[in-house]
Amino acid sequence: MSDSISQTSAGKLQAVEQFREHPAVKALLGGNAQALTGAKFDRGELTLTVAPEEIRAACATLQAAGYNYFEDMTAVDWFPSAPRFQLSYHLLSHARKERIRVCVWLAEDDSSVESITSVWPAADFYEREVFDLFGIRFEGHPNLRRILMPDDWEGHPLRKDYPVEGYR
Repeated sequence: MSDSISQTSAGKLQAVEQFREHPAVKALLGGNAQALTGAKFDRGELTLTVAPEEIRAACATLQAAGYNYFEDMTAVDWFPSAPRFQLSYHLLSHARKERIRVCVWLAEDDSSVESITSVWPAADFYEREVFDLFGIRFEGHPNLRRILMPDDWEGHPLRKDYPVEGYR
């Protein structure tokens, strides 16, 4: 198993090297090279994978590098795979006319990540929605509470292991 992990890590590092001259990759590598764990170009969009503990710093670095617009964010539950949750942040650079996706992977037993509302206040309601529907906590969020479901609702309805008819 360690061979497959090291091959996967080597593959991700190789992918990062392939995009070293891209402005977003260059900015992240210049700020904190350990934050960037993978890169992939697919369907005309660059996806950067960032370590969960570095998401706020990575977003601040990308904002300073010209990615000036936070479009949205969402989550995907890959149950039963591990890590289970994928957070996808979509950013736009008006000057470059270019979008990028920044992904963070979270394990089920540690499904919390730092809030990016200090970088982009517009992330407020997106983070609340992800918290409400997936149960992912955003540390440092100014008002993390349910936004779609009633306050007394049990569970998080977009998790793949949530019962179809709800808890009874």
